[in-house]
Amino acid sequence: MRGLAEFVMSGRKQAIMAVVFLGLIPLVNLLNPVVVGLMVLRKGVLEVAIIFAWAILPIGAWAIVGDIAPLIMLFGISGLAWLLRETESWEFTLLATIAIGLSVEVYLRLQPAVLDGLFQQLELLLVTNNLQGIQLEDIRESIGSFIGVGYMFLAIVLLMLARWMQATLFNPGGFQKEFHQLHIGQKMALGLAGLIFLGSYQLVIPQSWVFYFILPLLFSGIALMHAVVVKKKLSSLWLVIFYILLIVLPTVLQLLVLLALVDSWYDFRSRLQQST
Repeated sequence: MRGLAEFVMSGRKQAIMAVVFLGLIPLVNLLNPVVVGLMVLRKGVLEVAIIFAWAILPIGAWAIVGDIAPLIMLFGISGLAWLLRETESWEFTLLATIAIGLSVEVYLRLQPAVLDGLFQQLELLLVTNNLQGIQLEDIRESIGSFIGVGYMFLAIVLLMLARWMQATLFNPGGFQKEFHQLHIGQKMALGLAGLIFLGSYQLVIPQSWVFYFILPLLFSGIALMHAVVVKKKLSSLWLVIFYILLIVLPTVLQLLVLLALVDSWYDFRSRLQQST
């Protein structure tokens, strides 16, 4: 990735070549938005307008044939990169990713044919794996939210990749410090907690929207765990175990979100700093 970052930052022509070439290759085309995000983080929106226009061409073609993920990521990450550049706040940037998830869900609800095609594929998958007992209609109302959360998660990860590439070239070690300080403030945490409460009891907002409000807190909790491992000089094996537990045990995810909420008031990082 460092080699790619050096290549695209060496000039406008190189950046255009990168976004066009990467955009043509399936799966790899998700690096197209990462490159644009890197350029926005470093040079700003106006300087990157031409590169953005070239980036649209290959992934726009993929969108026409049905793969809209890279196109959504291009617009989403470009906007998030601009926000992060202007505010230097991961807190506001993470909250802005909620808009990406909700936009994807609204698009799916306005395009029922897309959901119908997805359900046909799911039904075929269930039949193939002898799982006909699962009722697809039971999850039809929520699947739009699940897909939206998936896009939201992907946008955060790809934006972090762009930020890491920027730091690798211009501020070595800077992304690690920045990530370890990722923190949801008290007011934002209180707002997210309130929305999670409303969604959990289906008051005003759908229950499936809870996942949108959990994700920023989840990343805050993950950043806290990374910071603790570094501050305490623990083995990286602890992080490996942490991620395995996070994947296989839903309870760990819930505890991590709760920890992030508590951290918004208690500020574990500052206390760890004072104790070292």
